[in-house]
Amino acid sequence: MKYTNITNIKDFIITGFPGLLPEYYGPVSVLLLLLFLAIVVGNVFILIVIMYERTLHKPTYLIFFHLAMTDIAFGVVTLPKVIARYWWNDTMSSFGACFAQMYFVHSLGAIHSLLLLMMSLDRFVAIWLPFRYPVLITNKTVSIACSLCWVLTFIRILGIVLHALTLPYCDLNIIMQCYCDHISITRLGCGENVAYVKKVALANALFTLLVPLTFIISSYFSIIIAALKMSQTGGCQKVLSTCTPQIFITCLYYVPRCFVYLSHNLGFSFSTDARIIITMIYSLLPAAVNPLIYCFKTKDIKKALMQRFKNKKIRIALKSDHKHNIK
Repeated sequence: MKYTNITNIKDFIITGFPGLLPEYYGPVSVLLLLLFLAIVVGNVFILIVIMYERTLHKPTYLIFFHLAMTDIAFGVVTLPKVIARYWWNDTMSSFGACFAQMYFVHSLGAIHSLLLLMMSLDRFVAIWLPFRYPVLITNKTVSIACSLCWVLTFIRILGIVLHALTLPYCDLNIIMQCYCDHISITRLGCGENVAYVKKVALANALFTLLVPLTFIISSYFSIIIAALKMSQTGGCQKVLSTCTPQIFITCLYYVPRCFVYLSHNLGFSFSTDARIIITMIYSLLPAAVNPLIYCFKTKDIKKALMQRFKNKKIRIALKSDHKHNIK
């Protein structure tokens, strides 16, 4: 095929799951819709709880608040288009919309990674420097750090997206994925700079994934060592219980990504559909599961919800008694 070396396509075609038979389009779209609702409803619930429960206005829960926002945003950016693809057979995505989706997909993923790093550092300081914790980790410092994560990441990823835009896109316009990402788009590029653009993006992706992961593993490893050294069994259990939700959330995000990366470098290959399914699972499942971890594995949030529930039951009982006395 002869390429013109000039961008002459106006739209991309989103294939979703290429091997999916038409009779399964309905069930898949319903499943994706339920996943979307679980992500939005669950994380909005967490945002509301943290906003209105004063006992949760602490640095740790500010980080949870920002994590929930990234989960909601990622679901909103990725799922509606793929749901429309199977619900209304809407496969077309404009050139600009596809690049905008790519920008937010990679920005939100990088922000989430940095927030997980902040979460591990929060626990590290709390365990190793407990007397300095109130001074070093405050609501103000955490808010500033989280804001910098968002702003600096958006600026950094903008450079990656603009770099991809320098490539000409000639005749190929089929995205073999459920949403537009850097790999799927640059694979369609033509010209002599494609390999260079891919190498720069790969270096950025490895930096985004592995640098925070290195600090996260070091932080939790040192926390576990500190917990094991504690003479009191109760203290050890308390330390581990406070870190368990964070470790769960971190594993949900990093373990599948590391598995895919290692399997690729060890020579294991996946079919296109298997690769897309794995990508969707590790990208979206944690966003749906995280609110359950916050509620059932985080002591303060669980306590706040139980207290609210008990207060509501008491108010209902008092109203019932009041009506009964009037009669």
